Amino acid sequence: MAEEYAECLLENKFHENCPGCKVDQMKRLRRGFPFSELLTVWLIVLCTALPISSLFPFLYFMIGDFNIAKKEEDIGFYAGFVGCSFMLGRTLTSVIWGIVADRYGRKPVILIGTASVVIFNTLFGLSVNFWMAIITRFCLGSFNGLLGPIKAYAMETFRDEYQGLALSAVSTAWGIGLIIGPAMGGFLAQPAKQYPSLFSENSVFGKFPYLLPCLAISCFALLVTIISLRIPETLHNHKIDDDALSPDESFDAHKALSHDPESHKTTERNEKSSLLKNWPLISSIIVYCIFSLHDMAYTEIFSLWANSPRKYGGLGYSSADVGSVLAISGFGLLIFQLSLYSYAERLLGPTMVTRISGSLALVLLSTYPLIAKLSGLALTLALNCASVAKNVLATSAITGLFILQNRAVRQDQRGAANGIAMTAMSLFKAIGPAAAGIIYSWSEKRLDAAFLPGTQMVFFILNVILALGVVMTFKPFLAQTQH
Repeated sequence: MAEEYAECLLENKFHENCPGCKVDQMKRLRRGFPFSELLTVWLIVLCTALPISSLFPFLYFMIGDFNIAKKEEDIGFYAGFVGCSFMLGRTLTSVIWGIVADRYGRKPVILIGTASVVIFNTLFGLSVNFWMAIITRFCLGSFNGLLGPIKAYAMETFRDEYQGLALSAVSTAWGIGLIIGPAMGGFLAQPAKQYPSLFSENSVFGKFPYLLPCLAISCFALLVTIISLRIPETLHNHKIDDDALSPDESFDAHKALSHDPESHKTTERNEKSSLLKNWPLISSIIVYCIFSLHDMAYTEIFSLWANSPRKYGGLGYSSADVGSVLAISGFGLLIFQLSLYSYAERLLGPTMVTRISGSLALVLLSTYPLIAKLSGLALTLALNCASVAKNVLATSAITGLFILQNRAVRQDQRGAANGIAMTAMSLFKAIGPAAAGIIYSWSEKRLDAAFLPGTQMVFFILNVILALGVVMTFKPFLAQTQH
């Protein structure tokens, strides 16, 4: 009752021309499930995630077409730099976009982010050389800073009882986008070669064999941009203080809240030190970065390994073959996230889910060099099962850490906390593809080594990174807030 009384008094602070106040009023009046808002958030995040890793199934062939690699073993080296340029751009601008979102609103940043996908992803598909590919991917990453603002938007648009669902939608759409994107890249790249009855070598898709997957994602992004024009702004355009209340009302409102023990605890937490001194938050972000580094390096290595010829320890797959594996993985991930993850998280808690997922992924990755020795149906079954399991485990670990981050801070700090996490994660994800490409290229030159020859070394290094992440989920490193 104390909270309701305080809310009634504080309603007098409503500003007629403030978009944030209008959204707050709409939230109080709304009844029923917010399906359209949830779908909008889901589409915006999906649009952002699709281009991030859509290039990996065809990147090996794209670098080959640029004729920049002198030897076939060097393709992975150059592929790593194209793969990391997106994340490098995002690392440099994430904080800037967070500041812009807090000053000018969430909506402008969301619109710029979706519109940038339309422009720069299309230009990437039209790349004619190595440097054009790097520059367009860097620009795509630099303007794609809406993940932090969309999380803040989700928290501000939904009523309290649906905020958990909204954040779950963000992480699920993100995970699915990182799987569906490469599937689209695999199926739609080199259409004149894959589907000669539909596309001729003399058509625009024959001259630019990697344009079609980029164009398909850009068209989807254009649709999302048009939809995003209709979303409300949630940022308040006035100073939120007690000026709008009379002295008596202000005293009564704060008195009502002061009798509430929960609000008293919140006031105490308000007086605590800055986010950077919040060890439960910082420790979860560091572990999140290690898992993100591993995840991005794995994504790059999986496609290079699948595309590489058999003589180098690869699978000799085409981009379409890789696309089909990733499409099956995406479907399996969707089923798991919608049905089993929330049950596992409630039963075990996010820390234990992350720990178990990382440990199982260690065992699974150790089998990859053995999978390369298979062929035919046995290879197809083993690879698809391993890929589904690996993506489910990776997304479970990342989601668990994401929940820990949001629990480590107050609601009004989540935007800033997500900005810190986004910047750190982007830096580690920028390192991932570049390092993975260099290591993979080096591994192909040591096929006759006595210790861990060829791709065995690649998967061993991936496991070392993953093992470090798992160890860091234990105390005293990973601290948790007491609820």
